[in-house]
Amino acid sequence: MFPSSIEAEIPGYKDAAIGADVSPALLGVGFIIGPKISAYMLGGALLGWFGFIPLISNIGSMGDVIMYPASVPISELGYWGIWDNYIRYIGAGAVAFGGIFSLIKSLPLIAQTFKDAMKDYSNGVGGNSTIRTDQDMSMKVVIVGTLAIVVAMVMLPIIPVGFTGALLIAIFGFFFATVSSRIVGLVGSSSNPVSGMTIATLIITAIVFKASGNNGQAGMIATLTVGAIICIIAAMAGDTSQDLKTGFLVGATPRKQQIGEVIGAIAAAVTIGGILTLLNSAWGFGSTELPAPQATLMRLVIEGVMGGNLPWALVYTGIGVGVVIELLGLPVLPVAIGLYLPIHLSTPIMVGGLLRGALDKKLNNDKFDASKIKDKIESGILYASGLIAGEGLIGILLAVFAVIKLDLAFGIDLGQFGAIFFFGALVVSLYSYSIGKKVK
Repeated sequence: MFPSSIEAEIPGYKDAAIGADVSPALLGVGFIIGPKISAYMLGGALLGWFGFIPLISNIGSMGDVIMYPASVPISELGYWGIWDNYIRYIGAGAVAFGGIFSLIKSLPLIAQTFKDAMKDYSNGVGGNSTIRTDQDMSMKVVIVGTLAIVVAMVMLPIIPVGFTGALLIAIFGFFFATVSSRIVGLVGSSSNPVSGMTIATLIITAIVFKASGNNGQAGMIATLTVGAIICIIAAMAGDTSQDLKTGFLVGATPRKQQIGEVIGAIAAAVTIGGILTLLNSAWGFGSTELPAPQATLMRLVIEGVMGGNLPWALVYTGIGVGVVIELLGLPVLPVAIGLYLPIHLSTPIMVGGLLRGALDKKLNNDKFDASKIKDKIESGILYASGLIAGEGLIGILLAVFAVIKLDLAFGIDLGQFGAIFFFGALVVSLYSYSIGKKVK
């Protein structure tokens, strides 16, 4: 009944624009990550949409300037065309720098955690312990299961990585899973450099495949598959570590938790393929409804290494931006992600962050009851998590309606006013479950 995105040009400032996706998930994300990270993301977005885009537009207005990768003059592109052809690559360079640099900064911690983990492996694990809260799955089951998966990746054509890719997955997977689980368990999930691990894996894998002559489409698909699997391994290792740490605090049995983790992973693997196929059939990846920015970034890295056909000047500009951000003492990745993504994603995140900031400010104010404010924050986080999960579930339902061509609007078009009203109602609802919640 109304568009999922609203936008408006800035009067008197050519090709500068601002917009917002009226997304429950983005509002929830902003509340969870808080005002500081939300502001970093919005700052990166403003740099792109109020800085780079108008600058490039102004250069293009001086004549019929055609700059690769665009095939038409800049004056004909508009702000969306400039973002698609230029800003994405600048943002990709900044994100790549941020990911790799975060990995480099974590190297001492990575080396120490890996060293400690090797000591734990050499001392054995708790599979034979008589203490219930120290009993793990049998290491024999883990090793045999791991080897079976590696062999399956080599033999099954549906997993297009071959022997070389399976070997790289085994090596990187062992190292990054160990590092991720230890870092998250000891320091926290915010210190887990998943982006850096993924980008490093993509670059190394692409170099290996290119050196072996497998640099065509098959090699790119294999590289993408290896990178995706390693990204999942690193993320799941950190998540599992958090689960086991929580289980330890409440007195759970690790072995039963680990069995549950395996069941959960298998259930997700069985169902996600069908869901992704459904989403692709409904809208197609790379469309407005499914922009898939992470996948696009991975593609850019692979094509850049294997084909060398990236607009490297733009990528280097992004790297330069990342260096400046690091020298200023700011976290590179949030700013770089804001630069890489459309501003339409950062603005609703900022709104959620402002609501969380208002609560955090009250928590630090002596005039307010700290325990009641904490209850409001916990309630808000639960509600924000529901917004994220709820949008995912509704998105699947909408994909079904899109495939069967069912029109839910019934001819009604409320336009951007309807989108603003709906998002305002979302903000009010989040406010009522956080700041406005009555706590006894």
